[in-house]
Amino acid sequence: MAHQEKRGDRRTNRLVREKSPYLLQHAHNPVDWFPWGEDAFETARRLDRPVFLSIGYATCHWCHVMEKESFENPEVAELMNRAFVPVKVDREERPDLDHIYMTVCQMLTGSGGWPLTIVMTPEKHPFFAATYIPPTARYGRAGMVELIPRLQDVWENRRDEVMDSAGKILSALETAASPEGEVEVGTAALDRAFEALSGSFDARHGGFGKAPKFPSPHNLLFLLRYWKRTGNVQALEMVEATLTAMRRGGLFDHVGFGFHRYATDETWLVPHFEKMLYDQAMLAMAYVEAWQATGKPACRKTAEEVFAYVLRD
Repeated sequence: MAHQEKRGDRRTNRLVREKSPYLLQHAHNPVDWFPWGEDAFETARRLDRPVFLSIGYATCHWCHVMEKESFENPEVAELMNRAFVPVKVDREERPDLDHIYMTVCQMLTGSGGWPLTIVMTPEKHPFFAATYIPPTARYGRAGMVELIPRLQDVWENRRDEVMDSAGKILSALETAASPEGEVEVGTAALDRAFEALSGSFDARHGGFGKAPKFPSPHNLLFLLRYWKRTGNVQALEMVEATLTAMRRGGLFDHVGFGFHRYATDETWLVPHFEKMLYDQAMLAMAYVEAWQATGKPACRKTAEEVFAYVLRD
């Protein structure tokens, strides 16, 4: 039976006690959501049900679509509550879980994205993965209404197949996570990384590769260190050109500050309108370190504006 608490004239689920804005957005769904935690998995073991894990984040368009279409749909919610123990995760709160289960999704489906949907045993062994799922069959693709009874049937009547599949997935995941022997990273590896970035550098517009163009601050932090270590001026020039182009273009919010997630074009003009907290953190580090390296006030000013945006919003 669904766990519902009455708040005024609205019913809420367990997520009403969470702090994440994304989880709170789902607090009034008819889905009997659990936050990630031992309570969910203990309940799954007690009821002998698989766990339906849904990972998303507050500014994800398709996450909101799936919520409106399925998680706010009483018919879909009833099916989910009967078949699963549903668990909702904010990927910005738990990037560690997102990384693990996104790897599973990519292994099983060849692609990934959000909302990330994983069905797993109460022991956290996944056996099904998908991203966005429509409420009903569409374009030859099963929807939630068709898929949930199939998964429930497999769990109840073909458990051996489920456990065998889950075991193989877990083994593949462990193999992928295991380093192949101990390898010492020397200067040759650093030189190869620099050459690879040089080869993909956009000398005209800054950044790396073509559209869509991501800020990739980890590349810039590497290049700053490579310049400091080797004195290679080209590495620093690539950083300066990229940071300048990103700051001047539409990737940066010139009114409210902060950086959008990526640019849809190679000139940094048209942004994808969502801002991620980890991007602000990494880009602030890149601009601060570039200011330390060059002394250019524009780098310092940009970092300060990013901090102002984060502290305000």
